[in-house]
Amino acid sequence: MIERKGIGFITQAAAIAGIYVVLTFVFAPISFGEVQVRVSEALCILPLFTPAAIPGLYIGCLLGNLLSGASIFDVVFGSIATLIGAVGTYYLRHRKPVIATLPPILSNALIVPFILRYAYEVTLPIWMMILSVGAGEVLSVAGLGLLLYSVLEPNKKVVFRQ
Repeated sequence: MIERKGIGFITQAAAIAGIYVVLTFVFAPISFGEVQVRVSEALCILPLFTPAAIPGLYIGCLLGNLLSGASIFDVVFGSIATLIGAVGTYYLRHRKPVIATLPPILSNALIVPFILRYAYEVTLPIWMMILSVGAGEVLSVAGLGLLLYSVLEPNKKVVFRQ
């Protein structure tokens, strides 16, 4: 039998994954491509509150990419970029929240342009895609993510109890 704490962890991870997928599709016109602001990436702030966000974000990104018909390289490596970002955010959870936004911004800015080049044959210079994907991540993770953080922080014991 799974302990109560284990059920809470799985439930939180599943809820985060589901929200990630929904946000990816609701904002689909801006969630994909060389210029993208994936609103669902704002959830990359959640490892500051719970380790359940790590598998939740990974699975959410994996499903979002898979269900969108993305290239298998995008499904695999785009999801890994989000996983790296989530793990990095978790390890920086004792730092200032703005510092904890750096891992998802950097991992996506450095990995996604290569996915765009080699999986989708986007011909823009890599450096330009690093800047455009990075800017989108700054908007979603540092902008929307920190806004989400400011809303959740005062209520974290209620929202993220396990």
